[in-house]
Amino acid sequence: MGPIDIAWCPGCGDYGILNAIKQTMAELEIPPEKFVIVSGIGQAAKLPHYIRSNFFNGLHGRSIPPATGIKATNPDLVVIAESGDGDIYGEGGNHFIHAMRRNPDITVIVHDNMVYGLTKGQASPTSREGFKTPVQVEGVILKPFNPIAVSIANGASFVARASITDIPGTVKILKQAIQHKGFSIVDLFQPCVTFNKLNTYQWFKDNTYYLEDSYDPHNRIEALKRAFEEDKFPLGVFYIEERKTFEESNMAYEIDKTPLYKRNVDLKKLSDLVESMKKG
Repeated sequence: MGPIDIAWCPGCGDYGILNAIKQTMAELEIPPEKFVIVSGIGQAAKLPHYIRSNFFNGLHGRSIPPATGIKATNPDLVVIAESGDGDIYGEGGNHFIHAMRRNPDITVIVHDNMVYGLTKGQASPTSREGFKTPVQVEGVILKPFNPIAVSIANGASFVARASITDIPGTVKILKQAIQHKGFSIVDLFQPCVTFNKLNTYQWFKDNTYYLEDSYDPHNRIEALKRAFEEDKFPLGVFYIEERKTFEESNMAYEIDKTPLYKRNVDLKKLSDLVESMKKG
């Protein structure tokens, strides 16, 4: 087998995330045929191409809807939706917000490098104020999107932040996220070595710290308080809530637990229903 052509810059934080996800799935002993990775568009969205698993490469900002559908169709699968901060928080922001309310049992991993990498360095939703780019030449004037606070307030049942500057710590958080039953969001800091010269490996090391061992992730109000800390960004699990998943609440599984993809569908009945609706 020849060398694999990986379309990332040398030193890109995506390499660390790829290694962390591989290590996570290996430690959880999840075989490739039992999990699916869904991505959108961008440098982060190339990650599934380099993992031996099922994957679906979707449209820009549209990783979460197909991931939700895949999980609903086959609840036995482990489903990960992953992409960049621009893809999920920007183009996919509406899907991101409303998926939390549904609480599908999926894990969303966001490569948060605070810049658009694929389109050559424009500010992303999480870019810091004052960050200068070829487009924002005088510096970013918008307040950064706070994915942790939004996720906690909006009903995500597992909310965490990690940094690829600490791969063992990231693996520990990813394992918890995947094992959680419900919508898990991991905002994962990573440097873009080409287009973001501000938020470097060293910057993330200097500007992050782990939540203390005594921290209780079941207190929503306290979690929100910690989510707004920005002098240094906390890492770890901010919030955990146990509640019914989208699949458990779905009427399709109330009586029959058979995965949808295994069911025999009477296409004639479906066709007759469609035709009857056309006639009014």
